[in-house]
Amino acid sequence: LRFIKKTLKEEANVVVCYNQGVPMTLREVFDAMNLTAYDLTVDMLDVHADRNTFHRFDKFNAKYNPIGESRLREVFLKTDNYLNGRHFASIIKEVMSDLQECKYQNAELRLSIYGKSRDEWDKLARWAVNHDVYSDNVRWLVQVPRLYDIYRINKLVTNFQAVIENIFQPLFEVTNDPSSHPELHMFLSHLVGFDSVDDESKPENPAIDKDTPTPDQWCDLENPPYAYYVYYLYANMVALNKFRSERGLNTFVLRP
Repeated sequence: LRFIKKTLKEEANVVVCYNQGVPMTLREVFDAMNLTAYDLTVDMLDVHADRNTFHRFDKFNAKYNPIGESRLREVFLKTDNYLNGRHFASIIKEVMSDLQECKYQNAELRLSIYGKSRDEWDKLARWAVNHDVYSDNVRWLVQVPRLYDIYRINKLVTNFQAVIENIFQPLFEVTNDPSSHPELHMFLSHLVGFDSVDDESKPENPAIDKDTPTPDQWCDLENPPYAYYVYYLYANMVALNKFRSERGLNTFVLRP
């Protein structure tokens, strides 16, 4: 809340996003919502993680939209936006400086890798390195949302294999040759592990048997079951960790 109010006061005329191809300043974003800095309260932001959010990822996810507005999430809580994640980095740095002042508090912050495209890791690492979001008190965890069905319906991927390759191929490449993705090499030294996230209340068919298609054959519009996702995350991480440890690099844990 403090950060949003401060930014509205100091940078109201800075362009922060596009609306149907038209650039919008921060003031215009708030004008479109009929809000001013004086109207904002912590309750109105509604981003507290209460007990309803623990088993329901959809409710947890909704809390990422300050005042229920996805546009505010894009401006303030995204690494890949019109401002290249500058506001998000500034908020994180304020959190980091609080942790450093406390001395004995540490945080494990989460960023998302979706598996939609091959350049996600490079973009994320570039954001982290360019904005210098580094602290001795912070380590990073990457969460992988289980959204294959949405990417498939929108024709972003043709099968589940594409998602796995988008997540892991850059990691194998940078482990093999750190100079191929220098920023990613730096970022991975502060990454501790992976998580798999989705709405856990959704019903699914968990049966996996000899007839279950392999990822290159999984072209269904339906999402693979949780166990399928976690198995392929686990199997690729085992190979990746072995490769990284042989090259003297840090390894990762799977914490779904």
